[in-house]
Amino acid sequence: MDPILPFDIRLPSAGSRDLLRALHRQLRAAILDGRLQPGLRLPATRALAEGLGVSRNTAVAAYDLLLSEGYLAARPGAGTYVADVLRRPKRSEPVAAPGVDRRLNVLWRTPPSVPPPTAPPYRFDLRVGLPDTSGFPFHVWRRLSARALRTVSKAPAAYADPQGRRALRAAIAQHVSFARAVACQPDDIVVTSGAQQAFDLLARILVTPGRTAVAIEEPGYPPIRAAFVAAGARIAPVAVDGEGLMVDRLPADARVICVTPSHQYPTGVAMSPRRRAALLDVAQARGAVVIEDDYDSEFRFAGRPLDALQTLDRTGCVFYVGTFSKSLFPALRLGFVAVPPWARPALVTAKQIADWHAPVLAQDTLAAFIIDGHLARHVRKMRKIYHERRAVLLRALARHWGGRLQPIPSDAGLHLSAHLVAAIPADLLVAKAAQAGIGLYALGSRATARPRPNGLVFGYGMIAASRIDEAIRQLARLAA
Repeated sequence: MDPILPFDIRLPSAGSRDLLRALHRQLRAAILDGRLQPGLRLPATRALAEGLGVSRNTAVAAYDLLLSEGYLAARPGAGTYVADVLRRPKRSEPVAAPGVDRRLNVLWRTPPSVPPPTAPPYRFDLRVGLPDTSGFPFHVWRRLSARALRTVSKAPAAYADPQGRRALRAAIAQHVSFARAVACQPDDIVVTSGAQQAFDLLARILVTPGRTAVAIEEPGYPPIRAAFVAAGARIAPVAVDGEGLMVDRLPADARVICVTPSHQYPTGVAMSPRRRAALLDVAQARGAVVIEDDYDSEFRFAGRPLDALQTLDRTGCVFYVGTFSKSLFPALRLGFVAVPPWARPALVTAKQIADWHAPVLAQDTLAAFIIDGHLARHVRKMRKIYHERRAVLLRALARHWGGRLQPIPSDAGLHLSAHLVAAIPADLLVAKAAQAGIGLYALGSRATARPRPNGLVFGYGMIAASRIDEAIRQLARLAA
């Protein structure tokens, strides 16, 4: 039997939702690359359906789509023909390797390195930065989301305020005032799509490409470094010790200083009060700004919380960045900046240019979640769970590693770092662990300067307390 068309059509099985889409896509591709020539009369829909083993409705729908897009032309009484459309040119071989094409902005010919967004599943997941969502009250979130959707459905169609929904900004201001003693009003808050967008927007408004020097903790948080590299900043790594960022090593020309003072990433140390005061004095004297990433500040297990830099700031030089990725769930993609008044118009405009505003439904749901007290309750519950896991982790490290691993003192957060005292290359151990189904990071993977610290970073957000001891025991065997 002769084929119904002069080429093969490969379709998914009958009943697939992709059947129409696949047929439409392949017919359009054949028209664009010249396999179906202009003026060619196509089979009737009934014949096409029989030849391909699909329903006539599917064939009619595919033709109708192509007619509406101008790829086919119907002639009453004569049939359906391929229209005279511009064919897709054959793609020529690239003249340069990917990433060095001169058509790219020079800053993007070698994109900044960022950690991969996904990883294979692990039997023992000790990766950093991922919270436990198994205990999150999704039933409450669904109810509040449905309520927010009903409200949105009754409002006229319109774009929202780039700065963020007023109710959410008020809720955030109240929350950080209570939880971190951050002095701010709703007008000081700019809602962003997570902390990462906050860093990107701040880099846009604070960096003059090729000129602005930005101090980054060493080792530090790779995504914040990437945001400022992409904006054209000159990066100045500054060492971290047991008191946090070493303020006396800040370069004199640094005009932006990025810090994680509550729970330094990745070492976990807290910036001492002495260093906090010194940092603010330096910023004021030099006309610099401080970007305070209050990383993991919600989960503190011992000692009194140290004042946020924004709380101590008296000159309007601190941008306080927060997110709900750890306290709630990463997929929410909502964060915020408490911004000094002098920079607010620029930051709001940058947000509008980037994506206009964060999703309204998520903002309204989060506002209700905070106002009704659900956020505070959930954080209190998870703080106890993470505290237990941290204690189990410390006991397991002492039991199975002895003196070969020296934990770095830390009283907060969802991860714990430790120096490898023995001459065991951390990178090699992490690679062997991954093959054995144990996911964790090397401390040196978050550093750029040499020599890199030789240690491990253990996250306990994604692993149950009952599985931590076995994970650490197996890891120790790999290092033997």
